[in-house]
Amino acid sequence: MINQGEILQTIEMIDQQHLDVRTITMGISLRDCGHPDIKVSCDKIYDKICRCAGNLVRTGEQIEAEFGIPIVNKRISVTPISLVAECCEAEDYVPFAKALDRAAKEVGVDFLGGYSALVHKGCTVGDSRLIRSIPQALAETDLVCSSVNVGTTRAGINMNAVRRMGEIVKQTAELTRDNGSLGCAKLVVFCNAVEDNPFMAGAFHGIGEPECEINVGVSGPGVVYEALKAAKGQPLDVVAETIKRTAFRITRVGQLVAQEASSRLGVPFGVVDLSLAPTPAIGDSVADILEEMGLSSVGAPGTTAALALLNDAVKKGGVMASSNVGGLSGAFIPVSEDAGMIAAAKAGHLSIEKLEAMTCVCSVGLDMIAIPGDTSAETIAAIIADEAAIGMVNNKTTAVRIIPAVGKKVGDMVEFGGLLGSAPIMPVNTCSPAEFVMRGGRIPAPMHSLRN
Repeated sequence: MINQGEILQTIEMIDQQHLDVRTITMGISLRDCGHPDIKVSCDKIYDKICRCAGNLVRTGEQIEAEFGIPIVNKRISVTPISLVAECCEAEDYVPFAKALDRAAKEVGVDFLGGYSALVHKGCTVGDSRLIRSIPQALAETDLVCSSVNVGTTRAGINMNAVRRMGEIVKQTAELTRDNGSLGCAKLVVFCNAVEDNPFMAGAFHGIGEPECEINVGVSGPGVVYEALKAAKGQPLDVVAETIKRTAFRITRVGQLVAQEASSRLGVPFGVVDLSLAPTPAIGDSVADILEEMGLSSVGAPGTTAALALLNDAVKKGGVMASSNVGGLSGAFIPVSEDAGMIAAAKAGHLSIEKLEAMTCVCSVGLDMIAIPGDTSAETIAAIIADEAAIGMVNNKTTAVRIIPAVGKKVGDMVEFGGLLGSAPIMPVNTCSPAEFVMRGGRIPAPMHSLRN
């Protein structure tokens, strides 16, 4: 049983070490909102979101005030819209994105995820229509986030979809070029996407989830960093134990918030996602944690091993603190959102290739990486394919959120603002993968996928 006394032990973490609940995310099923008439379907979507999430923001604010726990974002995830829209006769799905945006603004949330398609084995008519509409949808909305799942360990990788997503990323960058190609920051390409992820831009409400639920994402890189200062010079097994104990305390905070939100909203409690999600604020950095372990800079030899230790210890500590740990739960390494990562990239210590190696052992993948605006769609598709292959072979979630910033070149900076921060334009290998990408087809699932 969690009580307020337990939360009082976290005052120092909140006041001095940047501990926060990064998001309360309400998942809402829209499977009953399909209709052949797009206007009717959009109206049903708007009405249901407003009905289910009307008190979400106010409830979050009340919990913040009563427990003194910062809740940075209140968000919504919905059923992948390609599934909801498929019975609609319309060719253009952008009105669905606009209906989602209106609903998100009406209830006052920060973001809404689920303008999504699951195409890991092939595309339906609805999937193709939604993917085609993504650039315009993200350019003409403010709060809507999009994701596409192109591979799984059981199905392999849909290379036709990968090739198409390279083109979609480029088109999205061009349509949002006036604000740093920001649309690409709201678009994620997944392998092995999870159905209960509360974090944007990749959140959607999976088809195996209930009608409505509350998922909470807790962060706290600064807390882990401060804890490791007390273990300076200690062996790495002591470092791991320190991180586990700290992750336990952080997860208990998330458990309390999730239970309170669930009870007050009358909605089932889904999961606590303990992902160490950094911010651009100094002292709230995953890179700082890795450097506190003894690396001179993130990106140095040993970085992947240190990140593996961190990710494993976070998961072990979180699982002991809650029986409802889910989502992604580990360490995020978004370049633009982590002050230490930004510094390492600017200094040339961190390359896309090293980041790719690190994604083998962390929670997600290549996240919030800005590259030159003239990077080809084929190169972007090949980067997506590489990351999907890591996820497929290792039976883990991987993703790519990459921003080809139009008009920018290596060494420039692109500003996104808020939690999205800013990013240095990183160099990309200029060898062409075009012939490989243009083959299309499907990369078969690995042998170890045959587990029945």
